[in-house]
Amino acid sequence: MRIIISGGGTGGHVFPAIAIADAIKKKHPEAEIRFVGAKGKLEMEKVPKAGYPIDGLWISGFQRKLTWQLFSFPIKLISSLWKARQIIRKFRPDVAVGVGGYASGPTLQMAERAGVPCLLQEQNSYAGVTNRILAGKASRICVAYEGMEKYFPATRLVLTGNPVRDAIRNSVATREAAGTYFEVNPNRKTVLVFGGSLGAKSINEAIAAQTELWQQHPEVQLIWQVGSLYWDQYQQAPMAQLENVKALPFIDRMDLAYELADVVVGRAGALTISELCLVGKPTILIPSPNVAEDHQTKNARALEEKDAAILLPDSEAKARILTLALDILGDANRQSRLVKNIQALGIPDADERIAAEVLRLISGKK
Repeated sequence: MRIIISGGGTGGHVFPAIAIADAIKKKHPEAEIRFVGAKGKLEMEKVPKAGYPIDGLWISGFQRKLTWQLFSFPIKLISSLWKARQIIRKFRPDVAVGVGGYASGPTLQMAERAGVPCLLQEQNSYAGVTNRILAGKASRICVAYEGMEKYFPATRLVLTGNPVRDAIRNSVATREAAGTYFEVNPNRKTVLVFGGSLGAKSINEAIAAQTELWQQHPEVQLIWQVGSLYWDQYQQAPMAQLENVKALPFIDRMDLAYELADVVVGRAGALTISELCLVGKPTILIPSPNVAEDHQTKNARALEEKDAAILLPDSEAKARILTLALDILGDANRQSRLVKNIQALGIPDADERIAAEVLRLISGKK
């Protein structure tokens, strides 16, 4: 049994891809799984660490602005198609899985041409351009949101959810352990704010501007992941020095952070939303305005329409970010409603569901 998994570029693509591979390996330890990613991207580091071989393609996204990178794109695409063809010929996969991102386009295109059944995994509520292009010939399309037939053929859609890392899905964390880990009071109401591992400029600016407000609420504490990119800028900021603020460059135990949180504030990436659906916390989503086709706003809106989260536009974050969090902390009915509705959207066995679809394609072929 030989399987190619291709895609990446961001953690939202890479970590679900690894989770799918792990789920297949649990069912079939003898399966050979090979990844194909983009040179210089996150997958080239994370996939080998997870124990899987990976080939890198010389590929990048299509630039919508007139830059020198726009002119290099056709050369990169031809190079990547050629290398993907060589990989397919040599590895002879039984199925190819695309998780979105730069590398999945050339890889799955060559797999389709070679007669290899293909499965796509779309993490967002707004389908990415690569998956939309590939969908016409895909045998199966696994999605995390309802209503995706507006992008894909309905007969090939399967609602599977997005895979979530085991540490969060199967967390046994306690509030006391979380308080000890972060060196904060576990009995104090807690707001968790994060914008990704590198950080989010506008979210950090919004939090840093709330020093006076937070001084007025010593009964509430803030866990603030500043991000490694902004740590030097904010670690000595007045907000970071308050007694009821724990500022950190990075949180490597998100299971403990989620356990401690009474309200969560973060971006609206697919992976973050999938985690929040499982941990079930009152959530404020601030979509990044700097992502392709504004897909984070569409992700957040899909939850807002089900009263499962609150969408706060990035442009309003500075004025409302912590005031809104405090409002939620003071409204028990609103908290319970948000928790109930977001938990209803969680699919804890998403990795196993996708793995089962991959294996069905292989058995169907044979």
